[in-house]
Amino acid sequence: MLANLKNLFKVEDLRNKILFTLLMILLYRIGAYLPVPGIDVSAMRTLREQAEEGGVLSFLQLFSGGALTQMSLFALGIMPYITASIIMQILAVVIPKLEQWQNQGAVGQRKITQWTRYVTMGIAAMQATGFSYLFHNGGGGFGRVQNPTGLDLIPDFGPPRVMLIVLTLTAGTALLMWMGELITQRGIGNGMSLLIFASVVSTLPSQGGQIKANGGWGALVITIAAFAVLLVAIVFVEQGQRRIPVQFAKRVVGRRMYGGQSTYIPLKVNQSGVIPIIFASSVLYLPQLIAGLLPSDPGSWGQSVQQFISDHLVKPNAPLHVLIFGLLIIGFAYFYTAITFDPVKQADTLRKQGGFIPGIRPGPQTERYLAKILSRITLPGALFIAAVALVPSLLLTSFLPGSTVSFSGISILIAVGVALETMKQIDSQLMMRNYEGFLK
Repeated sequence: MLANLKNLFKVEDLRNKILFTLLMILLYRIGAYLPVPGIDVSAMRTLREQAEEGGVLSFLQLFSGGALTQMSLFALGIMPYITASIIMQILAVVIPKLEQWQNQGAVGQRKITQWTRYVTMGIAAMQATGFSYLFHNGGGGFGRVQNPTGLDLIPDFGPPRVMLIVLTLTAGTALLMWMGELITQRGIGNGMSLLIFASVVSTLPSQGGQIKANGGWGALVITIAAFAVLLVAIVFVEQGQRRIPVQFAKRVVGRRMYGGQSTYIPLKVNQSGVIPIIFASSVLYLPQLIAGLLPSDPGSWGQSVQQFISDHLVKPNAPLHVLIFGLLIIGFAYFYTAITFDPVKQADTLRKQGGFIPGIRPGPQTERYLAKILSRITLPGALFIAAVALVPSLLLTSFLPGSTVSFSGISILIAVGVALETMKQIDSQLMMRNYEGFLK
């Protein structure tokens, strides 16, 4: 391992990519602690203490790495971009123009990326406006009751101050999106995934501290051991794949004979990775954000909605939360797998290249065969990531009733998934230069 790590920094190009990625992550974490102008720092500390006790704020700050309760430059995190990506991918199914762009290759992808940025800015502006009013009104929403919790992060509340905060938070999201794209282009790995990885990992020490405070060292040691076993299981499933054999027919071009070799199509058990959890979390994120803007007058319908969401959609051991979150993860697993692997296109590509699956005729039979295999292996993968996201939180809240650690399974799955994908890219870079990689 040490020899491989040494090889990692021998190659100047690879070393520069890794250092650039680390620098961007460092700048992101620094920005997560820079408060926007016009914020009451003492009220912000109280808000952060309330978030550590669980509830909606604890849920919302997962993908911001604690930046939300700091009301920092990157308070919105990468969630507006994720939401915009979901919207664009769903619209591509129903809007022919977007589907046409998807089939245009790199040119069409650039157009889709540009429109995703526009949608991200619109979502960020709306969320920033909502958070400004929410944090000024102490969660009171648009009702007559002002500051029911006594917290006011924006004491000099007015149109100019709100515009300044909205502009700052929206610019922070734009900067974060630009940093993620820079990491993808000039660094190692997917930039957006690495920023989410940094946010999620940064919350692990505080979650460990909460477990120790509620259950002592014994509970902490047992939790760490359980998550070590979970980590091994995640790596095992993430690396698992179904290899479909492919045979290429021999063909003569001029005086040379091409083809005749055998290969395979690798279909991963968890084809969609951690994307379903991120998508499902963003869907659960929206009703909680909207609920914060509803009237919270005593006995009002807004207060009833807020209480319902807090009791049934935020608590990890609530039956409705478990059901909805689990179904969303499974649904998005199938949805994202269908987007990333199209059996029709794959069968057509094989036919054009002169390849075929032994025992299966090219064309419609190959399409049906690939779709059948994909459907079969997607279900256990989707059930596994749903179990990883839900079961650890249920066990923690059952054995440590005072614990508010809600995202341990999600955190481990995202961290392991992104780390594996990044290590694969580093391995490919090393092997291209005749060095032994980290993954065997």
